Amino acid sequence: MKCVLVRYGELFLKSEPVKRHFIGLLLRNIKKALDAAGIPHRFELSRGRMLIFGDDEERIAAVVSRIFGVVDVSIATRTGTDLNTLGSAAAGLATGRLKSGMSFAIRAKRQGVSGYTSQQMGVEIGSAVADAVPGARVDLDNPDYELFVEARETGGFVSDARIPAPGGLPLGTQGRACVLLSSGIDSPVASWLMMKRGAEVTHIHMDGGRWAGPDVKAAAIENHRRLSLWCSGFVLPMLIVNSEPVYDAMEKSKIPPRNRCVICKRFMLMAGSTLVRQQHALALVTGESLGQVASQTLANLAVIDPAADIPVIRPLITYDKQESIDIARRIGTFDAHPGDLACRAVPAMPTTAAEASEIEQFESGIGIKDLVATAVETTGIVRAKDGVIQEP
Repeated sequence: MKCVLVRYGELFLKSEPVKRHFIGLLLRNIKKALDAAGIPHRFELSRGRMLIFGDDEERIAAVVSRIFGVVDVSIATRTGTDLNTLGSAAAGLATGRLKSGMSFAIRAKRQGVSGYTSQQMGVEIGSAVADAVPGARVDLDNPDYELFVEARETGGFVSDARIPAPGGLPLGTQGRACVLLSSGIDSPVASWLMMKRGAEVTHIHMDGGRWAGPDVKAAAIENHRRLSLWCSGFVLPMLIVNSEPVYDAMEKSKIPPRNRCVICKRFMLMAGSTLVRQQHALALVTGESLGQVASQTLANLAVIDPAADIPVIRPLITYDKQESIDIARRIGTFDAHPGDLACRAVPAMPTTAAEASEIEQFESGIGIKDLVATAVETTGIVRAKDGVIQEP
């Protein structure tokens, strides 16, 4: 019988009550994703493994490989646990892909089954495969072909591929966070990393209006849409905050251009803090990386952070740009040709070490608290689900 074998790793580090709760949420998330894809299925649970049965194992495996908390998945053949049955199943699978002259390895595991050791499993099953494919040779270090064989209380399982999944913790185990989502590369990666650690997210986009490039808002919404593919079955909300009046006020008051980026970031944290509380979230997340741009120097972050009255999390604070790009490519949020994403308010020479007292004086002069209140009161919303932007 074919099934999809789901492996989860970090959940084993939890206490028994927490582990049961986390596995329950993982089951919920997988079910919601499979239901959203319209794939009939049924579950069986065993210690350390989850079995999913259905008529389309390939589609089930593809969906489950994008679920946070899952380490990897395999399309496996379920058999009995005696060595002859396991060897026969392994040999039958190998004959379709292993050829004479190729090398192979048996990766054997045993749990809750007596009568033989894992090493004996490997030897006996390896002999069966070698007999079925004359000319094939064993290479445990760098094989051309691998077979994964498990003997467990619930049966034997034979597969020859492990599809990697994101790992981490099941979505929903760590509460909700709000993520400042831009049109760029870093903040979508920060959002994905928070989801990987079990946090449900609400995105917040600061819409600069005429101070932003014409493609900025659309690119941010596209980032939002793509990230919704990683929480299949759930509605992913994004709040749109009109920040254009802040730039207008800084221009009208003739605030020195070199200080405007720091004031802009502080405005984002002020408005974000209010929205975090309104969303019953626990923290605000940004895609900032230490020293990447002028506003992200340690000196400036020390001035920017006090504008928030809730925890601010920066998953990428130590990441190089290329590291963020690599993750963005892997998760599908990287766009090589995103359009005009320029910020028209960025000065030629921004400060790298703003003075807190001076910044607060400038903010008082433009009535920053009133600007924040107005922005929050007029916030719009965009919802995405399963890679589709929903109609208002």
